[in-house]
Amino acid sequence: MSVRLTTAQALVRFLAAQHTERDGVRRRLITGMWGIFGHGNVAGLGQALVEYADVMPYHQGRNEQAMVHAAVAHARQLDRLCAQAVTTSIGPGATNLVTGAALATINRLPVLLLPGDYFAAHPADPLLQQLEHPVEADVSVNDTLRPVSRFFDRITRPEALIASALQAMRVLTDPAETGAVTLALPQDVQAEAYDWPEEFFAERVWRVRRPAPDPEELAEAVRAIRAAQRPLLVAGGGVHHSGAEAALRAFAEATGVPVASTQAGKGSLRHDHPADLGGIGHTGTAVADGLARTADLVIGVGTRYSDFTTASGTLFQHPEVRFLNLNITAFDAHKLAARTLVCDARTGLERLTQALDGHRVDPAYEAEYRAGKERWERVVEAAYRADDPSAVPTQTQVLGALDAVVGETDVVINAAGSLPGDLHKLWRARSPRQYHLEYGYSCMGYEIPAALGVQQAAPDTVVWALVGDGTYLMMPTEIVTAVQEGLPVNLVLVQNHGYASIGGLSEAVGAERFGTAYRHRAADGTFTGAPLPVDLAANAASLGMEVLRAKTVAELRDALAAARASDRPTCVYVETDPAPTALPAEAWWDVPVAETASREAAIGAREQYDRQVAARRRHL
Repeated sequence: MSVRLTTAQALVRFLAAQHTERDGVRRRLITGMWGIFGHGNVAGLGQALVEYADVMPYHQGRNEQAMVHAAVAHARQLDRLCAQAVTTSIGPGATNLVTGAALATINRLPVLLLPGDYFAAHPADPLLQQLEHPVEADVSVNDTLRPVSRFFDRITRPEALIASALQAMRVLTDPAETGAVTLALPQDVQAEAYDWPEEFFAERVWRVRRPAPDPEELAEAVRAIRAAQRPLLVAGGGVHHSGAEAALRAFAEATGVPVASTQAGKGSLRHDHPADLGGIGHTGTAVADGLARTADLVIGVGTRYSDFTTASGTLFQHPEVRFLNLNITAFDAHKLAARTLVCDARTGLERLTQALDGHRVDPAYEAEYRAGKERWERVVEAAYRADDPSAVPTQTQVLGALDAVVGETDVVINAAGSLPGDLHKLWRARSPRQYHLEYGYSCMGYEIPAALGVQQAAPDTVVWALVGDGTYLMMPTEIVTAVQEGLPVNLVLVQNHGYASIGGLSEAVGAERFGTAYRHRAADGTFTGAPLPVDLAANAASLGMEVLRAKTVAELRDALAAARASDRPTCVYVETDPAPTALPAEAWWDVPVAETASREAAIGAREQYDRQVAARRRHL
């Protein structure tokens, strides 16, 4: 039996019939489709979404990159067991997907991209928005998505969709392979009819595997842990994706092994768990980084060991340090010449805990890291404290005020600027999904659309997007979508008149904060004049948000409480004290400094750089 449909109609019907299943729980795989329509998709996927509106929810976006961010955050909130699709027209609509696709693939998060493409039949050449390549006529701008996609295909005939759609679902649902998946859809093929086999539209269930560790690898891992005097576990995002938080807690409680977390892994243990040391690496805590320097065994669980985590290869300094990596992806498990456990995080931690029955670290080691944790908690309290409620808040006091307001299951979203460092060091994560930092790509503009995706995934959850003025100016467009969809996201907009994070980095590397302030140009040509008279709160209000302005610590506390109680999209706008309050980095980060220069700032920065880089190690 067959049914005659256009390619676009067939794709929508197919996507509506796909499901995932893990631990006996079935979920719809593609929960909806974001779209901005143009001539490259309006007559194909646009018409198909009208035809099948009853089975495929549609979400109207304002920026193609933002739509991908929303979809990625949605998938992350739902443990990668659900995803969303994104459709665009050809040309700039399609190329706007590239940044979001890179973010998805780097963070190992699933999203289905459906950009329109040039006519497969070449009835006219060139088309509007066509890139003409002199020697490769089959190249389109969509080929920019190839290096940032885990699977890519261009569907030049209707029947070619059958095999590619199945491959696309395989990659989206494979925890070791997932990322951005791109099916480029020529606009004529989208509208072309074909007699599709009924079986193509049958309900399909994609089981998300929990592979167990190899017995020999497990035995070797157990020997390594038993032999270690100062083991340290580094929890990455894979702990969350696997739903392994309870297994990690059981492992830590049984063995006494302390746990530090990457940006993606923070919240794997509650902040008040005795074994939780907070963030690790360049933006980590003093206690976590101190133990990392003396650890003789580093147990990485679900982490890809970015340069922020390893302090650019300078953090793990024990002369005989070795690594044991538990990861579902062999590519990540083998990093740092590690012993490997290539398996699901939850399953692997459970097997380790069983095999280590009766083993526990030395009580003196436990006492050492618990004392360090207590010292760091006093640092957090001091950073959050605001003794004068009538004063203009610092950025860390903004976090302290938010910390006092959030509920156990609220979600706090951030991605770029100076906030990730403060949050990684200071935030007290109360639940596994509360801390939502996108730091694989650290993409400015992620936070607001991500809040929409999380709110769609968890409608009864209070969602906060923390945004500086630099990030806000990159991509405020999805505020309109939040208003249109009635998504009660909360935006905390921090005005500090420039790129605070890069300004500080610029000063550290001898670039003298050049080009990092949002100020008028002065007589000498530099941007050192008065702050720009930009009213971002008024801008947010013009896009439909309720706006609460806070000038003091006391007003900020009241505004945050009012925002949390609101049932509509709300912005809390606060201008912070310009004096730097960020805590100093507890570990280095390699940003190369000019090897030769005439200015004293750069000369001094290079001297400091040479001292730091000498500590780098190759773990072989």
